[in-house]
Amino acid sequence: MTTPAASAAAFIRFPAMFAAAGVFALLHPAARIGWRDFSVHWSTVIGIGALWALYEWRARVHRPGGAGGTGGASAVAQPGEVQVAQRAAFTGGLFVLFLSLNGPLHDLSDYYLFSAHMVQHLVLALVVAPLLLVGTPGWMLRPALRVRWIAAPARRVTGARAAFAIFNVVVAAWHVPELYNTAMAHHPVHIAQHLTMLVSATLMWWPLLSPLPELPRLSYPGQMLYAFLMSIPMSIVAIYVALADHVLYPAYSAAPRLWGITPLADQQIGGLIMWVPGGLFFFLVMSVVFYRWSRSGADDRAGAQVAAAGTAR
Repeated sequence: MTTPAASAAAFIRFPAMFAAAGVFALLHPAARIGWRDFSVHWSTVIGIGALWALYEWRARVHRPGGAGGTGGASAVAQPGEVQVAQRAAFTGGLFVLFLSLNGPLHDLSDYYLFSAHMVQHLVLALVVAPLLLVGTPGWMLRPALRVRWIAAPARRVTGARAAFAIFNVVVAAWHVPELYNTAMAHHPVHIAQHLTMLVSATLMWWPLLSPLPELPRLSYPGQMLYAFLMSIPMSIVAIYVALADHVLYPAYSAAPRLWGITPLADQQIGGLIMWVPGGLFFFLVMSVVFYRWSRSGADDRAGAQVAAAGTAR
């Protein structure tokens, strides 16, 4: 039989439970996942729009005969037109960036599944970053190298050893539970997480895809070794996450469960996504590099570069 005291306690607990549910709803506002409920975050739209506008401005103004072009003795180094494939790659990179930071993948990543967040990070690092780099002609970037305080750091951070270290330190650091949980709890930190991953991934790809001979690619044999070594640190982080015997990132423990996936299983799936697709991707890169090496027949660094105007040799 329920006593008056127990009834009073239940009456007091009910508003508290209701308030907790309200807070929980605020923490996990994406009640439905699907393309029909496509969420858009305008900060990402503004950033992506700014990148596209800057690209188009450089493409239309700073080109032969454009307002920013130069002539005379420097005619040999004149920029070329943006090729159709380059514009398609850059635009495609921006489109994939939009899809990864908005819509169902974003909602799953932020509110429900750690494994979806790992997919999002891999898309940023292994799809968006190389597309943006492939789509940027060297002549668009070359004027920045005339600025001393840009040129010297650029030469350092785009070298293979620095690019390797920067990317892998960024990835490892953001998967330390304290930093990762801070990013999940504070949206500005989460934005910084994605920005640093995208920037460091662009640097990571530079020794393989540099559009500037002044900041050169590695030789083809060097590129193969670099791609092989790149698969190791990410695998170490993935093993740490996948084989943990407890939940490392409690933000996902409080999330609504989807498809019956437990928080620990979700974490293990996320680690496996980093480990298997993330690692195998670099072996695909090695295959592409080997094909290009066999076609060029060049073993030295000079044979792996693009021409000064931004067209491949």
